[in-house]
This record gives sequence, C-alpha cells and structure tokens, in this order.
Amino acid sequence: MLLLVDKLGSLALGLIREMGRMLNFLLASLYTIVRNPGKPIHIFKQVHFIGARSVFVIVLTASFTGMVLGLQGYYSLAKFGAEGMLGAAVALSLIRELGPVLSALMVTGRAGSAITAEIGIMKITEQIDALRTMALEPFKYLVSPKILASLLALPLLCAIFDVVGIFGGYLVGVKLLGVNPGAYFHGMEKSVEWKDVYSGIMKSISFGIIISWVCCYKGYYVGHGAEGVSRSTTSAVVTSSVLVLIWDYFLTSVLL
Repeated sequence: MLLLVDKLGSLALGLIREMGRMLNFLLASLYTIVRNPGKPIHIFKQVHFIGARSVFVIVLTASFTGMVLGLQGYYSLAKFGAEGMLGAAVALSLIRELGPVLSALMVTGRAGSAITAEIGIMKITEQIDALRTMALEPFKYLVSPKILASLLALPLLCAIFDVVGIFGGYLVGVKLLGVNPGAYFHGMEKSVEWKDVYSGIMKSISFGIIISWVCCYKGYYVGHGAEGVSRSTTSAVVTSSVLVLIWDYFLTSVLL
C-alpha cells in the first residue's frame, strides 16, 4: 500500500514539475516576443511553413467535412421538414467548432511534428548549445518566430477551412440532394452572427499558441538520440491534440 502511494506521489510531483517547466518555457517565449521578436524574414518563413504548406491538407479535409455535414444534416433535417436550414447548420458547425478544431489538428499533425523533430535534432546535435556559445539567444531564433507564425497562420487556415467546408456542404446539399440554393444561403445569413465568427477566431488564435508552445517545448527538452526525438515528436502531437480538445470545451463554455 505504501509503495503504491509512493508511486502515485512521485507521478504527481513529476507532473507538477513538468507543468511548471512548460509554463516557464511559455513565459520565456512570450517575453522574448515582446522584447525582441527577431527579423520579420524568420517569421515569414515560419508562416510559409506552418500556413502556406498546410493549405492543401486543410482544403482537402474541409471539403470532405463539409460534404459529410451536408449529407448528414440533410437527412436529419428532412425528418422535420426543415431542409432549408441546412446552410445554417453547416455554417454554424464549421465556424464555431469544426473549423478551428480540425484545422488545428491538421496543423499539429503536419507542421507541429516537424517543429518538434527540427528543434529536437538541433538539441541532440548540440546546435542549440552552439547558438549560446556564439551569444545568440535560442528562443529568439527557434521559438518566438514559430509562435508568432502560428498566431498569424491558424486564423487564416481556419477561415479557409470554413469557406471550403461551406462550399462542400453546398455541393452535396444543393447540387446533389436538391436543396434550394437561396434557402441554403438565406438560412446561413440569418443564423450566423458576429459572435460566432469571433468565437472561431479566438479559438484558432489560442490553438495556435498551444500547438507552437507544446511542440517547441517537446523539441527543446528532447531525450537522447533518435529514439528520444521520435518519442518527443509523438508526445508533442498527442499532447497538443488533447490540449486543443480540452481548451475547446472551456472556450466554448465561456464564449456561448
């Protein structure tokens, strides 16, 4: 019994230490951004890597997500004779929830894993120590540009996801199932408010911070060797995805 309590206590203390180190990492990154964010060219490169190179997977995911919403929404609304509200159902689902969450998960899988692997390899090959030796601040060159780029890229990717998803629902609902196109867009216009758009924007911005923060942290404190990099990459993707879903719930409860 005492052995079990001892193990549980060790796990709890280890978790608290890890959370404290992650918080210190985030505060140091934000302090570096405020004090000296670095050259804009470094930020633009990260925006291209995180944002522009994720557009294809975002468009592909959004199109099929919108099509599924259009298909399922039509048959659900048809039971109540409310097919004209299909546009509102698709738009609200995408703008408030699915757009920010799915775009964040796609960016985590595509760009977040690469960020962790990149910083992790630099760590185990002592390139980060070389930066310190040359009196260069690693946070300024490795972490801050990625966080700023995520803040810029995630809301734009979320907007693309929403537009493409709505068009995918239009293709299935109007072109395939015969919903009136005027009713599709009219219901959307009447139902979607600025509060819904604002909610999606705030979620995408916060998700951008979570993804870049966790992925940079996991790479910066990577284990030894190639196995350590692979474990940190897997842990970064899983942790970021779980935190995105948890934070989405809390933001939804606050922004409703």
